[in-house]
Amino acid sequence: MLGSNSYGKSGIRLVQVARRGERHEVQDLTVAVRLEGEFGAAHVAGDNAAILPTDTMKNTVYALAAGRAPGPIEVFARDLARHFVSTHAPVASARVEIVERAWERLETGGRPHGSAFRRPGGETRLAVATAGRGGEDAIEAGLDDLVILKTARSAFAGFARDRFTTLRDTDDRLLATALRAVWAYAAADVAFSALRAGIRQTLLDMFAEHDSRSVQHTLYAMGEAVLERHTEVREIRLTMPNKHHLPVDLAPFGLPNENAVFVATEEPYGLIEATVTRGAT
Repeated sequence: MLGSNSYGKSGIRLVQVARRGERHEVQDLTVAVRLEGEFGAAHVAGDNAAILPTDTMKNTVYALAAGRAPGPIEVFARDLARHFVSTHAPVASARVEIVERAWERLETGGRPHGSAFRRPGGETRLAVATAGRGGEDAIEAGLDDLVILKTARSAFAGFARDRFTTLRDTDDRLLATALRAVWAYAAADVAFSALRAGIRQTLLDMFAEHDSRSVQHTLYAMGEAVLERHTEVREIRLTMPNKHHLPVDLAPFGLPNENAVFVATEEPYGLIEATVTRGAT
């Protein structure tokens, strides 16, 4: 018999421009829609009567974008999810994920240009909205591929050892990661952009200032700080790949390496993940 199932459209690319005189705003999004509901007949009997074409989902994203100004992606994701639930009876729940890539305004003559941009770094903004037929909404937001590094206040020692362990204890190492953080809001209508900026800064502050005994130690401290400073957040999931920077052995050349020369490696890498949530009250 048929188990859980869903379908949708992924990789919907949308670039929206708001023209306010000579000053333009650009929003660059990738949207994914996923529906769950009464679609069993399509699987077991080839009956497509309940199936909304995924091409229609794509068109819906563009049509609803035309009626809005660029703004918080959490709001757009929520509105899209609500639309699919409210307009198509077989849909029991809709999930919309949006990834936003930033464009940064160019400067010319020492002044921000009104209509020319560059893409800074690889960091992206995330939003996930889920809407149900009973009116229940859930909003998650986050960031991905925020590359950060600290050259002090980072150690790793006292770890378990067996006969295959060659790693040495260290109380002074480089700590680098490409941070992914996704947090769940306690309500579906908050000041999304302001909160995201505050949460992002909290993560950066704690990463920089924390006396790290391990990636796990700093990950938890970052999540704990977000929950303490931002009461609108119910829980936060952090993913921190350990982007290893290994000291180069210069002894064969008769040279010292006073923790100054490193080789950055891409693979293999450690991967540390955890969810930090509020305790029972």
